[in-house]
Amino acid sequence: MEQSEKRIRLIDVLRGFAIIGTLGTNSWLFAQPGNLLGVFVNANWWEDIQSFLQASLSVFVNGKFLSLLTILFGIGLELKYRKTKKDELPWIPLYLWTMALLFIDGFLHFVFVFEYDVLMSYALTGGIVAFMISKREKLLKKIMMITGFMHLFGVVLVSILWFFILKDDSFLFEMERMGEEISSVYQNQSYWQQVHYRVVHFIELRAEAILILFMNITLYLVGIHLYRAGAFLNNERGRVIRKKLMIYGLGIGIPLNLLALVSGGYFDLATRYIFAPVLALGYIGLFAWVLHKKMVPWIMKRFEAIGKTALSCYILQNIVASLMFYGWGFNLAPVSSVYVVLLCWLFITIVMMVAAELFVTYLGTGPLEYVWKKLSSAPFKNRD
Repeated sequence: MEQSEKRIRLIDVLRGFAIIGTLGTNSWLFAQPGNLLGVFVNANWWEDIQSFLQASLSVFVNGKFLSLLTILFGIGLELKYRKTKKDELPWIPLYLWTMALLFIDGFLHFVFVFEYDVLMSYALTGGIVAFMISKREKLLKKIMMITGFMHLFGVVLVSILWFFILKDDSFLFEMERMGEEISSVYQNQSYWQQVHYRVVHFIELRAEAILILFMNITLYLVGIHLYRAGAFLNNERGRVIRKKLMIYGLGIGIPLNLLALVSGGYFDLATRYIFAPVLALGYIGLFAWVLHKKMVPWIMKRFEAIGKTALSCYILQNIVASLMFYGWGFNLAPVSSVYVVLLCWLFITIVMMVAAELFVTYLGTGPLEYVWKKLSSAPFKNRD
């Protein structure tokens, strides 16, 4: 787990874990297109075993892997910054060009595959944080506190409105109508009609990507701070930090995220957008401990391979899920059985594991990573 220019195994493992985890949330979006509240806990989750299982998974999955992936993107930005400075390349032009490529990738992914793409949001966030990263640590902490507070204030305000909106029959009727429209698009219409739908409704479908911008900036800076603090050092200092992440992240994060089980939707948004990052930090410490103890090595190796090919696997999982659930493919949706959704999640995860192993064996990285690396460095290769 050496903190150097070499790859840090823990980061690759965490990235792979995060990619699989995001699929855990996205599986429900694919399985129940049009169920706009499907990622939240069922109000009567205690009534049967399937509802209980779905609610339990939501506590540990919904929003947690989005947060973890965002923190890891921040760490990746710090690593890129260090390498760029070491190679004496112009930081801002190089990184903005890299983020432009990521934005294009995300846009194409949004249009042709999946409307809940996160890459475009990460590209915007990366472009903003790129201008901050060279600032003093004290200033970065202040920015992190400010953006964190702005995000917290926004979520609390929207949560209060959310509580009243959920009691508005006209709003619920409109949500049901929109849900039926979306469901019809993905179950009954052709692939190109689905593409057309995403293009026409671009603004509405990109709302979350914009609303989480302050959260993204905060978590990018959290990732940068963790790396600079030595959280990934293979020494006593690093181990102490990782142990604290596990103890406090899990010890505080689990009780907070259990509030999702409170009926009435009071904590729906808070658990996804405020409490989730706390548990995500706990996952970092937990996986560091698992690696240190050399537990489940086969699984860790599979996670590591997916982490090394994260961009390719992220796109792959959504292509496979689209093929399985949408009308132009096998048209499995809508799926109400939790067991079927979990089996599909497992199947796609296995597909990613096999693909990642092949990618790493024959390319050393994922195909999209390979192309992205070539394109991002091409304009700067011949600089003195």
